[in-house]
Amino acid sequence: MADRTAAGPPLVLDGLDHAVLRVLHRSPRAAFADVAAAVGVHERTVARRLERMTASGRVAFVAALVPEYLHEGVTAELAVRCAPGRVHEVALALAALDEVRSVEVATGALDVFAEVNLPDHGALLTLLDSGVGRLDGVVDLHSALVLRLLLTASDWAPYADAPTEVRRHAMEGRALPEPPVLDELDRRLVELLRRDARMSTTRLARELRAGETTARRRLARLMDSHVLHLRLRADPAVLGYPVEARFRLGLPYRALDPAIRLLAREPAVRHLVVTSGTTNLLGYSSHRDVRDVHDFAARVLGRVDGVTSTETALLMRTYKRAGFTPEA
Repeated sequence: MADRTAAGPPLVLDGLDHAVLRVLHRSPRAAFADVAAAVGVHERTVARRLERMTASGRVAFVAALVPEYLHEGVTAELAVRCAPGRVHEVALALAALDEVRSVEVATGALDVFAEVNLPDHGALLTLLDSGVGRLDGVVDLHSALVLRLLLTASDWAPYADAPTEVRRHAMEGRALPEPPVLDELDRRLVELLRRDARMSTTRLARELRAGETTARRRLARLMDSHVLHLRLRADPAVLGYPVEARFRLGLPYRALDPAIRLLAREPAVRHLVVTSGTTNLLGYSSHRDVRDVHDFAARVLGRVDGVTSTETALLMRTYKRAGFTPEA
């Protein structure tokens, strides 16, 4: 199940590659000179190593606002059953849609899973009825609204020794602080970072026609409030976690908070949301092998009290992740 996101030979990392990624995972905008000093090599070596990794399509720097934290738009999880022989075609069609943030094919009765974000419920209905529902090869379509975002890929930290602040909030059953109100300058800054997450502060300020202090302060405010995710994105398989699982749990609402706290304590869980529907807790986890998935299910999912139903699937191929479509 490794190398799900792109064709060609798999990207193999050595100790120095991992050392570079460890620094950039913690500080994605760190200068090459600072990374080089931290790992003990010349900065040209760091630049070459990083160029090789990003050229593979399996490592990238990404920046985007998180609409769920900003209470903007509608996010939904889609599950599609396809006609035999049409899974790949449907997955590619979904991945080509701008509204779709992630697409994967998994084991089980439903073949293709996607996450979408749209301005409102009307736009969601239009996408389901006039878009996804009319794709050739789609036999059945299920949707669930995301009611609460708990953990994202930014909170999956294989190199970190401590949980992120967002994960700590989920572990302790605390809500995140209310997000700041964003103005036009904030959104222009995010758009620049979306094009180049490592753009220098000097260039950011120049493009914004603002002072460097203003640009630096705005960026820090956005990141500290968690509404901006600016991170190193690496395929879990590249980092040594080639097996990914998707699990759904059905729980009465009185049992949700204890389940969330339990799951948030597990470093393997890289995405967790509360959704509408009878299976109302959806998560993704990353593992070193299939045996680890079994151990995780028995040790963690088996300890969740009040579960009325459970579904676990293994991802077979990822077509789109965090809005990023690798080379096909």
